[in-house]
Amino acid sequence: MLAVAAMAVAMTGSLATAAHAAPSTSELTKKIEAASNQLEDITENYNKMNISLKKTIADEKKLAASLAPAQAALKAASARVGTLAATSYMQGRVGPMTALLSGEGQDDLVDKINYLDQISRANQRDIDSFTEATQNFSARQAALKATQAKQTAQVNALAARKAGIQKDIKKLMAMRTEAYGQAQETTSKYTGTIPTIAGSAGKAVTFAYNQLGEAYEFGADGPSTWDCSGLTSGAWAAAGKSLPHNTEAQWGAVAHISRSQLQPGDLVFYRSLGHVAIYVGDGMIIHAPHTGTVVKKVSVDVMSPYGYGRVK
Repeated sequence: MLAVAAMAVAMTGSLATAAHAAPSTSELTKKIEAASNQLEDITENYNKMNISLKKTIADEKKLAASLAPAQAALKAASARVGTLAATSYMQGRVGPMTALLSGEGQDDLVDKINYLDQISRANQRDIDSFTEATQNFSARQAALKATQAKQTAQVNALAARKAGIQKDIKKLMAMRTEAYGQAQETTSKYTGTIPTIAGSAGKAVTFAYNQLGEAYEFGADGPSTWDCSGLTSGAWAAAGKSLPHNTEAQWGAVAHISRSQLQPGDLVFYRSLGHVAIYVGDGMIIHAPHTGTVVKKVSVDVMSPYGYGRVK
């Protein structure tokens, strides 16, 4: 979080400087791209934390459900112990000696002792089992709640930082409008030929082509606006494959391949897992770049690739 804060301070300083000077077209473009890349990093961290938070909540629900059998065991054990107490066979734990004062014959004495001792052990096993299950559950539940609280705080902090950087980018986009006459790049829908590719990769690539010209939006995963990992997850969802909405998580979900193995449908990762695109063949990718742009088809070397992955 300190690094994020430092980044925001640096960016705010650059905006203050920009307000006192008229930047050139190239300088303004670089400022917008730098700020957009920083926000994309924040957004991908935000997406990752939300995935983790959802898993924590799901795990907590599973834990709550797992307590039901233990509660049923305690109820049954308590009923059995209560019956023994009502008939004066209970003294703390089950005490079979009280039953021996009833004046019954010596012949069944040993059998009665054994029988009552078995009841005592069986009930105590139920109680011990429940106690252990409850203690284990309570400890795990407390840990999960602590984790959930921490993750929620992190998500809120990231969301606040995201909002702050978006304000900075809004200022930059206003400067762009003043300089160029428009803030948001616009492109019409793609009407060209879509390559025929067999299998699920073909469905993913076709989906990506059909999103060309749609606007970039931080954290979006369709149906008409996208961020980078939202676009790649959406493309592969159209092919029947599930990818998490987070670049780093997608890197962990794919098989890593070399550049020479690239095929249409594979994913190309950039900026130390800060950005991802889908390869569509002939040295080209389709990706959602950053604020102020639209989904584009560009060279795979639009920036230096970090690595390549194939959806399993």
